[in-house]
Amino acid sequence: MKILFASAEAAPYMKVGGLGDVAYALPKALAGQGEEVAVVMPLYKGIKEQFVGELEFVCDFGVPLGWRQQYGGVFRQMCGDVTYYFIDNEYYFWRDDVYGYHDDGERFAYFCKALLEMLPHIDFFPDVIHANDWPCALVPLFLKHFYQQIEAYRPVKTMFTIHNIEYQGKAPLTFATEVLGLSEAAIQELAFNGCLNFMFSAICLADKVTTVSENYAGELQTDYYGGALSSVLQGVSYKFCGITNGIDTELFNPKQDPHLFHRYDVKTMAGKKIGKRKLREHLGLLPEEDVPIVAMVSRLAGHKGLELLAYVRHELMQRRLQLVVLGTGDAEFENMLQELAGTYPGRVSVNLRYDADLASKIYAAADLFLMPSKSEPCGLAQMIAMRYGAIPIVRETGGLYDTVAPVDPETGEGQGFTFKSYNAHDMLDAVDRALWFYYEKKPEWKKVVYSNMERDFGWGKSAERYRAIYHSMH
Repeated sequence: MKILFASAEAAPYMKVGGLGDVAYALPKALAGQGEEVAVVMPLYKGIKEQFVGELEFVCDFGVPLGWRQQYGGVFRQMCGDVTYYFIDNEYYFWRDDVYGYHDDGERFAYFCKALLEMLPHIDFFPDVIHANDWPCALVPLFLKHFYQQIEAYRPVKTMFTIHNIEYQGKAPLTFATEVLGLSEAAIQELAFNGCLNFMFSAICLADKVTTVSENYAGELQTDYYGGALSSVLQGVSYKFCGITNGIDTELFNPKQDPHLFHRYDVKTMAGKKIGKRKLREHLGLLPEEDVPIVAMVSRLAGHKGLELLAYVRHELMQRRLQLVVLGTGDAEFENMLQELAGTYPGRVSVNLRYDADLASKIYAAADLFLMPSKSEPCGLAQMIAMRYGAIPIVRETGGLYDTVAPVDPETGEGQGFTFKSYNAHDMLDAVDRALWFYYEKKPEWKKVVYSNMERDFGWGKSAERYRAIYHSMH
């Protein structure tokens, strides 16, 4: 079966968040199970600069977008068993960042149109186009209104995956005629709550709709998590399901991770202790060998639970622990964390940047990994942390609920420490339970760590579920 995986970002070429990891690892897993898989993404400035000599030029063509006729170029490169196609248009994509521009709606509308226009030029008509999140959400709409009357496009089915419902792709109603060139009938399939909503149209028009964990699929059908789209998702429940993400277990592997101070596995755990000591030296933390490191590798945003941390930060630091944070985000949380590091020198390390090398070192050194999210569609960090031997402390939401069962302190069964209510002192209680377990229950602690490290977090089972859905569409 031919699968075209459409994404605004994909490792190893351009990654902003978890979507970039998924758009690399899932196609790789599908190819490993015998499917013919390609990924299509924009050719951003950063990709052009870094891979300029490696990409193969395939073709160019015109892309009709409303009254405009835009240039579309296609470049290609093999990455393992997966073909990557890159849509070239410097007017839209020669920029320093992936998202965050005033014309993002037009940029990604162009991308959706261009990837459909590309198909006859590359001799790859997929059985399924798997479109991801709002930047690719216009694919089902464009396919229906501009392409499905063409014979070669008629068999093409679409799947749409919601990675984060917070970002839906909204535009004023005038955008439909001025940029998209849609008829009045088509506008009705895009208009929702007084504006155009890309994600709404994809939910309605895609042949199948998925999201990135089973629990999140249920949550999205409630007002608290799904907002105005909750009733829309309830209405398409017959074609909507959740499939929990995996992680690339070759990439995230403490036994062979090149970023670590010292590599290790369950049989050579002394390497984790060495990494912990060297990270302390690297970050200027006190050399308190018996004190646990509590880590956060996260976007510094309210829905990631930073507001809970802010509320009890000084209470937290009364505990016998060291705190290491890596990430960037909202100024209020960056400032709060810098103030915390200044108040507790040698006990708090705050690193306000995206740094994959340091992230690996932190996962490897951490004893506990804090992820108190208000909402978390799936979350990859808690799985990476467990793979590296850090026990997670999470709120029971989204994919955190699916992947982290509460620890039974007497038996050592379970994966981490959890709390239900979005409440700062409930989070602090979970931290206290984890610290007690660390200091008082060493044999059970080791049992949880070793069990987590040997768990199968790979994409195999999830990829099989996606394949089953793809095949059911034909």
